[in-house]
Amino acid sequence: MTFGILASYFEQLEATSSRLRLIEILVKLFNEVKDAEELEEIIYLVQGRIAPFFEPLEIGMADKMVTQAIARAYGSTKEQVLRLYAKKGDIGLVAQQLHAKDNHTSISVDDVFNCLKTIAQTNGEGTVEKKITLLSDLLQKVNTISAKHIVRIPLGKMRLGIGDPTVLDALAVVKLGDKKQRHYLEGAYNRTSDLGLIGKTLWKAKNPIDAVNRVEKLTVTVGKPIRAELCERLPNPEKTIEKMGTVDAQFKYDGFRVSVHKNGGHIWLFSRNLENTTQMFPELIAGARKQIKADSVILDAEALAYNPTSEEFLPFQETTKRRRKYKIEETAKLLPLKAFVFDILYLNGKSLIDKPLTERMELLRQTIIPDETLLVTKNNIVHDAKTLTLLLDDAISKGLEGVVVKKINSTYEAGARNFNWVKLKRHSSGELKDSVDCVILGYIYGKGKRTAFGAGALLVGVYDQKNDMFVTVTKIGTGLTDEEWKSIKEVTKGLEVDHKPARVSSLIIPSVWVKPEIVIEVLADEITRSPVHTAGAVVESGKVEEPGYALRFPRLISFRNKDKKAEDATSVKELIEMYKEQGRQ
Repeated sequence: MTFGILASYFEQLEATSSRLRLIEILVKLFNEVKDAEELEEIIYLVQGRIAPFFEPLEIGMADKMVTQAIARAYGSTKEQVLRLYAKKGDIGLVAQQLHAKDNHTSISVDDVFNCLKTIAQTNGEGTVEKKITLLSDLLQKVNTISAKHIVRIPLGKMRLGIGDPTVLDALAVVKLGDKKQRHYLEGAYNRTSDLGLIGKTLWKAKNPIDAVNRVEKLTVTVGKPIRAELCERLPNPEKTIEKMGTVDAQFKYDGFRVSVHKNGGHIWLFSRNLENTTQMFPELIAGARKQIKADSVILDAEALAYNPTSEEFLPFQETTKRRRKYKIEETAKLLPLKAFVFDILYLNGKSLIDKPLTERMELLRQTIIPDETLLVTKNNIVHDAKTLTLLLDDAISKGLEGVVVKKINSTYEAGARNFNWVKLKRHSSGELKDSVDCVILGYIYGKGKRTAFGAGALLVGVYDQKNDMFVTVTKIGTGLTDEEWKSIKEVTKGLEVDHKPARVSSLIIPSVWVKPEIVIEVLADEITRSPVHTAGAVVESGKVEEPGYALRFPRLISFRNKDKKAEDATSVKELIEMYKEQGRQ
């Protein structure tokens, strides 16, 4: 396939505001692809990548380098390109405008993909100049629309509005005949976190049955992150024991999720949103080398910053300062991490995700040598609500968030959120017992002094998992300092779009739409029914047939997009359960 054809599909994807239309366009695109390797490349490019997200293969070109490449390719100056970029806010539109002629080239998807990969792999002396030259040469070989989309890839700003479930839907339609068959692909994706691999596997199959068999053989592999199992919510210990029976209760630490992979002498660390964070946390690497007595292993853990002077664990906002690419060793000394390991998913060549929790916990204790960096989470087998209440109170008295309660015989369901795991947390002073993870969908220009800030309120939503949509739940005007309001335009830079994103359902039109990527933690007094918001609403032809749910008196607590993907936000199902339970305390 020529890249020009692929770019024409990108144009269609960018222009639509309908998720169903996104699937239709992808189905048409995938049906044109005959080669499995090419299909893999196309899937990565749709994601704005040249490799799975967990592979640390970055193109390594920031705004200034890309603008220099555009200037060189189209006979402009860096200053002119930067002025246009500041005006348009989209580097793709800048390249499109400066392209001198709309030449019709036959450069292939494979050619473009390999050129971008070469740029990513370029290092050593003169790296900056080499990368600029490679990208500039590539831009001279493609047409206007291709250039528009190519320059967005190094900056991770594709503007296509496509989520992983949408890609899986399209693959299921093409190879399994119906998007209802997506569940066969979801299991493999949760185990491998690699959409390109799944696509390539499907394309190599001879028929739908062969395709399902091949995909189901894609299993847990050291070095490829498993999508994290997530917690459901229940209102109190009584309801928890009533629903779950005998449970294993573990303290809930407010850090960030870390998946530790070891294979021989090689160790990798991955975040909850599949990012390779190995280089960021040298003390965890050292701890893994020293404390893990296994040839190969995958551990699930929560990492927290620790103050060695006061001997106390620090809150999330302090812990998150460790997520950085520079001055790593220096910051590690000031804010050393400890990792509480709470599960083991793989051991010495065998996946453990289908083993019961009790067996996994015993293997975990046998695998970790006690020391100061990797700490095995204490297990508490609980049979009654009174004991669980005491554990919850103990956790809160220690300054922790609460407890995570697990069914003792549950398997590890990668990527799932169900009642095998439940979190119990302290609650705010209002009716609502827990915070809500929301996604910024847009912002509204400010009034009064906020006029100068550029933003005065945020339109935010939650995730409708069933329909792979983001639905509105509130507008937030409190919880940010003046400086944070001023930073909203910078935080959302490159995510602004001129029309409602395809995976957003909203009756409210903000001043600026934002691609649903930024996760924030929100506290509110209660959840109410609302004819204005679309979370849980039934909307027909733009008319609300059944009201949705909204947060009352919301306030922003923290930004969580560094450790959570938008799809990890609170779901509509969770929100409705919280609504039902809030009046029963």
